[in-house]
Formats: sequence, structure tokens, C-alpha cells
Amino acid sequence: MRRSICKLTFAVTSLLLAGCDLSLDVPSPSSASPTGASAASAQNLSGMAPAEARKAFATVTRHVEPVAERSCREMTSGMNCDFLIQIDPNPKAPPNAYQSLDKSGRPVITFTQAMLAQIANRDELAFVMSHEAAHHIRGHLMRQQQNAVAGAVLLAGLASLAGGSAAEISNAQDIGASVGARSYSKNFELEADELGTLITHKAGYRPSVGIQFFYRLPDPGDRFLGTHPANPDRVRVVQQTIDRYGLN
Repeated sequence: MRRSICKLTFAVTSLLLAGCDLSLDVPSPSSASPTGASAASAQNLSGMAPAEARKAFATVTRHVEPVAERSCREMTSGMNCDFLIQIDPNPKAPPNAYQSLDKSGRPVITFTQAMLAQIANRDELAFVMSHEAAHHIRGHLMRQQQNAVAGAVLLAGLASLAGGSAAEISNAQDIGASVGARSYSKNFELEADELGTLITHKAGYRPSVGIQFFYRLPDPGDRFLGTHPANPDRVRVVQQTIDRYGLN
């Protein structure tokens, strides 16, 4: 039993550290919005030299971070809202942007260098950044962890009742944790898209331009136990949010 519990803890911890990501598998307006942010966003990020792209990243971070932190404080209670937004130093890391927690519980948003090369402009960068911040604000990592634990316990219990061996029960835990973690992942992504749209706008960028990012993502479709919803569903949620609040 001790071995099985350790495997369950390891599986859940691995899921938690993985965070919520937005990856590429193949190559009301705020009065505090920064002046000129939208005008500057028309520049093409992917066509910039690395030093210029990093400067653009720093500029967008400076605009989005305080809005995300303010939204976090307003919408949550007792949550760590001190975001760290960074670029992965590994130049070989695949295109990805993800939210995680460090050892102290501080929310971390990480962009790989390959991901920055895929983002067309500052509006798209602001949208992806805001989307990842929204995952933390909505508590998706904790909810994912709880779902993983529930799934692992359920399937392990069923395997035990069926007279399964220790190895079979252990495998059932792994499968249950995976299924549990994925159960509501599509809903989490849509929730993050909705809140991310609002954060993007309040930071002075245009979600109507940021949404173009989805047209370049490989469409995951509506696969069973897929982690991301179909791109048209995501575009629809963003557009509905834009229309509901009269954004641009």
C-alpha cells in the first residue's frame, strides 16, 4: 500500500508541476491602460531580432503583470498573486507557454524562446500571457490536482474490489489520475480564454487581434480526453466575451 500511495503522490505531483499550457505541436476599458500599448502592438514580434523580441516581451510583461495581479487580488482570497513572468533560458525547448507554481507557491508564467518566435505581435503575446495568468486566478492547477486524486482513488478502488494485483492497482491509479486530470481541462482552457480576454483588454492590448493566434495553432479537434478544446470553440468564447463587454 505504501508503494501505491507513493506512486499516486508522484503522479499527482507531476501533473501539478506540469501546469496549464498553451503549446504549438508543430512549426470595460481600464483608465489605467498604458498609453500607446495598442499602437506599438502592430509590430511583428516573430520578425524581430532576439534582443528586440526580449525587449518587446519586457514591455508587454510590464503592462500585463499589474493588471493580472490586480485581477487576482480582486477575484480571489488568500491566493498568491505575485506573478513571475519569464523566458525559458533553454533555446532548445519546444514552443510552449505555461503556468506553474514555484516551491513557495508563487505563480510563474514561462514562455520558451521557440514560442516567442511563433507569436506574431504584442497583442498575441499579451493574450497568451493573460490566458496563462487566468489559469492561476481560476485555480486550475489545484482543481486539476483534486480531479487527479479523485480519479486515481476511484479507479484504484475499483481495481482492488475486482481483486487486482498490486501492479494492476498501481496501473489503475496512474490511469485514474490521468483521466481525472483531463476530465475538465477543456473547460479550464475556455475559462482562461474568457478571463484572459478581459485582462488583455485592461492591459491596453486588443484581444480581437490576439485571437488571431488560434488560427495558426494546429486544431486539436474535439478528441476524447483531449486537453484542449477545438480552436473554433476557443475563438467563439473570445469573440463572445469581446461582444459582451464591448471590447476591441
